[in-house]
Amino acid sequence: MHITLVAGTRPNFVKIAPIIHALHSAQKQGMEVKYQLVHTGQHYDAVMSGSFFNDLEIPEPNVNLEVGSGSQSEQTAAILVKFEKYLLNNPTDLVLVVGDVTSTMACAIVAKKLTIKLAHVEGGIRSFDNTMPEEINRKVTDSITDYFFTTSSFANENLAKEGIPAENVFFVGNVMIDTLMRMANKLTPPPIYTEMNLDAKDYLVVTLHRPANVDNPENLKNLLTAIQQHSNNCPVIFPVHPRTKKTLLENGINVPNLKLIDPLSYSEFNFLVKHSFAVITDSGGITEETTVMGIPCLTLRDNTERPETCSIGTNELIGTDPSKLPLALDVLFSGNWKKGGIPELWDGKAAERIVNCLIQMNKEL
Repeated sequence: MHITLVAGTRPNFVKIAPIIHALHSAQKQGMEVKYQLVHTGQHYDAVMSGSFFNDLEIPEPNVNLEVGSGSQSEQTAAILVKFEKYLLNNPTDLVLVVGDVTSTMACAIVAKKLTIKLAHVEGGIRSFDNTMPEEINRKVTDSITDYFFTTSSFANENLAKEGIPAENVFFVGNVMIDTLMRMANKLTPPPIYTEMNLDAKDYLVVTLHRPANVDNPENLKNLLTAIQQHSNNCPVIFPVHPRTKKTLLENGINVPNLKLIDPLSYSEFNFLVKHSFAVITDSGGITEETTVMGIPCLTLRDNTERPETCSIGTNELIGTDPSKLPLALDVLFSGNWKKGGIPELWDGKAAERIVNCLIQMNKEL
């Protein structure tokens, strides 16, 4: 069996990494399964270098399609053209995509138009918010997927409601957590940790990048001001996403007492989160990691495609209205934040289950 693994962004590779480890284990056990790793080049930054792949303990991609930056339509078009050429020259039995980025959707379309079997890791997650580009990517991808690997019962229910046959859905757990657990003893403190002489459980971490929060300068300033004014004098560390940085710089937004730093590596960022008192974010993936770490998480969104982080984990949806933050932070600092638990099968073995399923599928094809 030959599998083509596709990734386009840093979070994609965090999800792909445990699948590669599981494939290597299967190969050592004599399983006839081969793979190639395709990087679409949707995202590139200085942190995504050879050291990034070394940190994840995976080989560098077999090929980088280098689609580069551009609008979502431009990126989609470039991926469609380049990935089609790649597959025509590199036949495969199955294309496996992860997550919900532009690369996920575009490569899924190419695979199906070439009548290649398609598997989607994180299939079935839904925010039910069509203003999110990621939601469109999820729906399009799942509408043509053959095999769905899901993270939760919520995802299973969503797929069932959309008419997906149960025999095509495999509840395997969360590959993001596989990587988190594998890296747990390898996390490294970022320079800011020692520079500011931070104490464990005595600072907050903030990440913001979604358009609803960062594209409107006034709203972004009000959110950051609310965080600063109600942070109980805790240091607030803010690794700034390029999209957010652009808004801050172009509008001269400066909020005292928030420590703005450049984006961190995987191991540095998760060290910072693991030792924090709480995280304020609009990221979906971070809510999964804080849930497993047991770190309180305040999500500045009106919806989430990961409801299990709220119903089971440590996450709460606060919304995008800055006036909602003070009350939530009061609950946090009063010591009344919920403890949370870990969702079913978030045990570090999701990728192993995925590969076992793929091998079994190959026998039946």
